[in-house]
Amino acid sequence: MENSKSSASLRWKILRRSLRAPSSSLSGQPARENVSRRTSTGFNLIKCRVLDGQLSENLLVSSNGKDICVSYSLPIGDDKELNMIQRREDTIELNDFEVSTKYNIDTTGLVCRWPSEDVLAYYCINHADFFRSKRVLELGSGYGLAGFAIAACTDANEVIISDGNPEVVDYIQRNVHTNEELFGGTKVKSMILHWDQEIMSELENSFDVIVASDCTFFKEFHGSLAQVVKRLLKQSPTSEAIFLGPKRGDSLDKFLERIREIGLKHELVKQYDDVIWSLHQKFLGGNDASWPNYDPEHCYPLLLRISIC
Repeated sequence: MENSKSSASLRWKILRRSLRAPSSSLSGQPARENVSRRTSTGFNLIKCRVLDGQLSENLLVSSNGKDICVSYSLPIGDDKELNMIQRREDTIELNDFEVSTKYNIDTTGLVCRWPSEDVLAYYCINHADFFRSKRVLELGSGYGLAGFAIAACTDANEVIISDGNPEVVDYIQRNVHTNEELFGGTKVKSMILHWDQEIMSELENSFDVIVASDCTFFKEFHGSLAQVVKRLLKQSPTSEAIFLGPKRGDSLDKFLERIREIGLKHELVKQYDDVIWSLHQKFLGGNDASWPNYDPEHCYPLLLRISIC
């Protein structure tokens, strides 16, 4: 009962923020001050722009006023662009919270693109060889930027982009169709995946790589998240889960306790990419005005590598 109260409280805090303040745009307008530790640009490793009305119409963006199409320029040699239909930042409706309560899930995947997503996508693109010919699962994907980046840039065999929120997965599926020409021979699927529900037997121990960003924030989901990783990773010395996310107080430490309890091995890496580390140092020193309230505890994603063997 205590966990459900905590989840509901967090959901209503997000809703209250969304209803009380105007949204910040992806086009570079100033973000709200002292409301959140995220920023509209974050580490800005994956450049993005909102497409104009005509291009959005061509990509079948809904005319309901809450959706936009954002083009993400992937930092690779052939300048691939992902065109992704998503909600306007902080556009949350009461129906979203009804869905959230019904399925015991959070709404953060609808609110915005979080900085750790950007970093995870960038990291995966720069380690493309690791994913080649492998079966990959993204957990708690939100709009699935990392999963789509892997599908477009790494020659993975298959990428499944999953979230527990059926509204989010609807966006993912639309974006699979929108970008299918970018994927080459990589199979790409969307999936509703609830960490605390029965998992289809054909999924068990079937993934070479699992990726996730900022999925350890809600402590009430730590146990089920750890079990999902253990059940879905292949029983192989080369299989690995790659998580990126900030410490967020003791939340990450608590998750590490849970994965140790069930016999998983892990490595936590603070400095894992020179470009990301350099940006972190700039934000930390106040040398970049684009992130004035930068706090490493809540903003800098640590790299967590989890293995079974």
